[in-house]
Amino acid sequence: MKVCLPVFKSLFSASAVIALATALPATAQETAETDDVIVVKGGSQVDLSPAFDGEQVARGGRAGLLGNLDYMDAPFSGLAYTEQLIREQQSTSVGDVLQNDPGVRVAKGFGNFQELYVVRGFPVYSDDMTYNGVYGILPRQFVAAELVERVEVFRGANSFLNGAAPGGSAVGGAFNLVPKRATAEPLTRLTLGYENAGQFYGAADIARRFGDGNDFGVRFNAVRRDGETSIEDQERELTVLSIGTDYRGDRLRFSADLGYQDHRIDAPRPQVTPLGDVPSVPDSSDNYAQPWTYTDEEQVFGVIRGEFDVTDLITAWVAVGGRYGEEANVLANPSAAADGTTSAYRFDNTREDEILSADTGFRAEFATGSIGHRLTVSASAINLESRNAYAFSSFAGFAGDLYEPMAVTPPAADFFVGGDLGDPGKTEEVENSSIAIADMMSFLDGKLLATVGLRHQDIETASFDYNTGDELSRYSDSAVTPVFGVVYKPQASISIYANYAESLQPGAIAPATSGGTPINNAGEVLEPYRGEQIEAGIKYDAGSFGGVLSVFNLSQPNAIVVDQVFTDSGEQETTGLELTVFGKPAEGFRLLGGMTWLDAELSRTQGGVNEGNQPIGVPEFQANVNATYDVAAVTGLSIDGRIVFTGEQYVDAANTTTLDSWTRLDMGASYKLPTQSQDLTLRARIQNVTDEAYWASTGGFPGANYLVQGSPRTFILSLSADL
Repeated sequence: MKVCLPVFKSLFSASAVIALATALPATAQETAETDDVIVVKGGSQVDLSPAFDGEQVARGGRAGLLGNLDYMDAPFSGLAYTEQLIREQQSTSVGDVLQNDPGVRVAKGFGNFQELYVVRGFPVYSDDMTYNGVYGILPRQFVAAELVERVEVFRGANSFLNGAAPGGSAVGGAFNLVPKRATAEPLTRLTLGYENAGQFYGAADIARRFGDGNDFGVRFNAVRRDGETSIEDQERELTVLSIGTDYRGDRLRFSADLGYQDHRIDAPRPQVTPLGDVPSVPDSSDNYAQPWTYTDEEQVFGVIRGEFDVTDLITAWVAVGGRYGEEANVLANPSAAADGTTSAYRFDNTREDEILSADTGFRAEFATGSIGHRLTVSASAINLESRNAYAFSSFAGFAGDLYEPMAVTPPAADFFVGGDLGDPGKTEEVENSSIAIADMMSFLDGKLLATVGLRHQDIETASFDYNTGDELSRYSDSAVTPVFGVVYKPQASISIYANYAESLQPGAIAPATSGGTPINNAGEVLEPYRGEQIEAGIKYDAGSFGGVLSVFNLSQPNAIVVDQVFTDSGEQETTGLELTVFGKPAEGFRLLGGMTWLDAELSRTQGGVNEGNQPIGVPEFQANVNATYDVAAVTGLSIDGRIVFTGEQYVDAANTTTLDSWTRLDMGASYKLPTQSQDLTLRARIQNVTDEAYWASTGGFPGANYLVQGSPRTFILSLSADL
């Protein structure tokens, strides 16, 4: 495998430079209190927010350039899931963790097996997650849960906080994954596990701290999964290696992380595109994939982040990350009639990515009279180069049946070819850069917090011919996105918040024709699509139990043709209500869950067609409840149950066909065995206890309506030893 060596040499060289700076003495101070003027706590780009009572979620998470904020101080909505929850539920991927979030639904990419997440009615591609606050670094298709300390969910428009997402999504929300850090106590954890029908699992998690005061830490993780999954004849191989280092000095804090992930699925159960009415869902474990299909991705990625207290009131930070990835797929995703008869053709593709991403800035805390300030200035940039090739078999395809699948001889992928599968050429470039400034102000002895900010963003993308490498199109534009937020605390346990924020996506280039009709402004580059969000809510913190209730309106323009002019006057709009609860409402009992109600509509469409209808794949109502009980009568025994409900989803923009609502029940138990020499923990879990067969989602990619079937009943068993 090729490796983008210059990127990673830069990463480790930079980490060495930061390490040398640890000789600088002084005392760090996170919070300034000058003449009784209170500046809101938090803001670090490196330190983690502490865990909330019950340790399933954290007290806060990253709010982009504003750093880590306590949820009661942030004028936004979000939740951060902890490593303890990930281990308790034996999660395999980030998507498994997000099954706990009532505002998120997990789908699949278009024509591939990429995890995709729908937030507030809008998709977020896994390309557009951040890793320790840096865009573009994570593996594209799938991220192993063992890599992360926290999965941080930000709900709502966020282009000011994070910058425009390189993949062009993240309209309704954003996700940040925090790498694992060395624990205060030495850790040597070995785990063996099994998942039906024949998937074996082994993992090692080792952490140590060194130096005076245990300032320097190292954490190493290794994971291997191999064998048949609970879907018939579908086999998975997963290898994960990661090493993370961190330093916690008086003035300097830094981390450096390097990861490797190789993930392959043979005969992956494909998405199904309905031809009219939705076919009845096959049995939960049935596999209608062709045995010669597969998806394979191999990624090397890393990021360093440093933070230095220049004075007690001024802190500067810098982060640099990179990724090199290779992907290969041989797919045959069927289209299906209502009676289950299918037609499919072969599709091969290869992809290579090289990404370099950076983020830097400083924050200064000061007061003007009775007003406290935290001023933050930040700059970020990302450069992505993607090389792709594809090959199709004849579009006439081959026949099949969802309910009685039959293997066929692989057809030749020589009908429609772009590029060289063995040596793909450059097909895409993305260069985004931005500079931002924000001021978090505190009034009334910290009871009133106000945030204002602006980000100037430059977006440049280019596409190239698969065969010749000639440039086909180039988009370059800029925009300024503001943010306004306010938090009022009438008492210590209550925060009332509101915000105005925007999303930003690259505009489109007007085509020569649309539906055979000439376009009068062909070649014109539309301004970046600017979505708008207004949100308000109330947050509650009882110490051991908390919650967030929010209402919002989010709109996003899109391109349509009006009087032969290509314009951005189309629009999708979502009004919603979200409730999230978490913590320990009673001793020995932990609760995590909530609900989301969405009123989503195609508010402006081309020619008024389907105007006022619901978008494809956006349910009106969805809810999650996860309850964990520590059995007092049996020391070390905990049991948990999770219910996930998703309402009906429209399969077509005309709103004539729907997917049925579905409910999934998961149950688990863990038992810490009483031993003297080491801690042994036995965990057992059943996902989809009732073996419900259901179409979990439709679409995900805008305008598409492919169906993704939910996973069958899956038994998971593991034994962990802390040596």
